[in-house]
Amino acid sequence: MPELQDILEQYGKEYKENHNLPIYVKKTLNAIEKCRTAELGAHEDICDHCGHKKISYNSCRNRHCPKCQTSAKEKWIYNQKFNVLNVKYFHVVFTIPDILNKVVYYNQTKMYNVMFKAVSETLQELANDKKYLGAQIGFTTILHTWGQNLKDHPHIHCIVPAGGLDNLGKWRNSKKKFFIPVKVLSKVFRGKLIYYMKQEKIDFYKEIEELKVPQEFDKFISSLYAKDWVVYCKPPFKNANSVIEYLGRYTHRVAITNSRILNIDNGKVTFKWRDYRDNNKIKTMVLNADEFIRRFILHILPPRFMKIRHFGLLGNRNKTKKLTLCKSLTNTKVLTKENISPLEILKKASGKDFNLCPVCGIGHLIRPSPA
Repeated sequence: MPELQDILEQYGKEYKENHNLPIYVKKTLNAIEKCRTAELGAHEDICDHCGHKKISYNSCRNRHCPKCQTSAKEKWIYNQKFNVLNVKYFHVVFTIPDILNKVVYYNQTKMYNVMFKAVSETLQELANDKKYLGAQIGFTTILHTWGQNLKDHPHIHCIVPAGGLDNLGKWRNSKKKFFIPVKVLSKVFRGKLIYYMKQEKIDFYKEIEELKVPQEFDKFISSLYAKDWVVYCKPPFKNANSVIEYLGRYTHRVAITNSRILNIDNGKVTFKWRDYRDNNKIKTMVLNADEFIRRFILHILPPRFMKIRHFGLLGNRNKTKKLTLCKSLTNTKVLTKENISPLEILKKASGKDFNLCPVCGIGHLIRPSPA
């Protein structure tokens, strides 16, 4: 089956020559193109039973590479098992209007940061309000920047527990439905994001000619307040294991997986996509390779940008102490973290022994220590 790497091998060089790209974008495209090829070098593993030798090419380990996410994802999920409580969880999604997409594109780091800030403050302040829950919550947020058609669609997924710690240090359960009305969430989020956009001096004018006229800029800001900002909440998870499984689907997802790419032919790329506006129908889309690469590049995050963040009870300050208390109050089983390798984590998650010798089926492939 064709892969993203094949598209970049065939059309990436010409695209990079014809477009003025940031260095980090070029590095990402080069890494994906060279992943598991001789250009990144190789290593030799030897079976500790029969002596069979296997040469493997090195991975690029870039977070945007669809080949390199499985191990990182399973390791992250393994660590999160120790943070999940024995309560129901909600999946809440915060989106922004399409008219902000161009502003986001030219101010990625600032805009993504203020999105996180606005989301975290909205949830924490409203949860603390006695009108809704009256407690401190702990939640995980994950930034996604794409839609199924690879166009820009910045939004933040939040995994929120159905309860929190009140001022007396007792656990307070929420209602069965999400404890904050989505309309309230939407209005507060909108107000906070616009406020922080102004405070952080987001460059509205850059490359957006019409906003250089003061009257048009005022109209643009007013239009943001006039729009309904979509915030929605999905049904709660059944149990803690469901939360972990679901998190895995979102945390290390890239803009497009290789399984969605159907064909590369005559300068065109065909891929599957789900049309959420048409009853979630699976459709196919054909794009020129140049346009496909352009859309993929939209979702390459700035260097060292953290797309997964924890807030409230899961924040770094007093996390261990508060989480221990929450586990006790919610009858959550305390798990013991083992010092195991990424391969062992993969084996536990999939049931498959990835370094089992393919020849004897008894020994394991190990990397010899350097002399």
